[in-house]
Amino acid sequence: MGIVSPGFQGRPRSSEPALPPGQYLTQDFPVLSAGPTPRVPLDTWEFVITTETGAEYRWSWSELMALPQETPQVDIHCVTRWSKLGTTWQGVSLDTLLDGVDTDADYVMAHSYGGYTTNLPLEDLRGGRAWVAHTFEGEELPGEHGGPARLLVPHLYFWKSAKWVRGLRLMTTDEPGFWETAGYHDYGDPWREQRYQGD
Repeated sequence: MGIVSPGFQGRPRSSEPALPPGQYLTQDFPVLSAGPTPRVPLDTWEFVITTETGAEYRWSWSELMALPQETPQVDIHCVTRWSKLGTTWQGVSLDTLLDGVDTDADYVMAHSYGGYTTNLPLEDLRGGRAWVAHTFEGEELPGEHGGPARLLVPHLYFWKSAKWVRGLRLMTTDEPGFWETAGYHDYGDPWREQRYQGD
């Protein structure tokens, strides 16, 4: 005797995509910023990695654009509970930018034009998981979404993907950034609902 009768399909599968706990799906791209949108001319824009010893590695806009470009397609999740799936970006992998940087650091503070900061473990910027992105859905990244370039770290809540990024400071000990000082989680894993300190 069969355990499952012919034609039995089990419970119907949800057609909804898998989202992190507490998130809802949006087709829009909400604009959320900690301050006014800075206007950064491309001829003065630069990206600087500063090591814990003070050594600096610099790229102008033209130098960044001359590096190998990648086109990641990723889901993004905001701490305010919206998620946007299958977004397409273009930019330079942090693996490329960190290649050849001599450091013993374990942490990073991302700095933005306009003064915003956010902290991350250095390992979260490696392994094909983070980019300096300048293009969204085939168009130049708009200023309100972080253009001319933003950090893109899609496996963490989106406040970690610093808009208007201008550099990384490598650190041997962790320090809180802007939202982390205000009580947001130091790491920010959406699948573990790490929104606030203590989550």
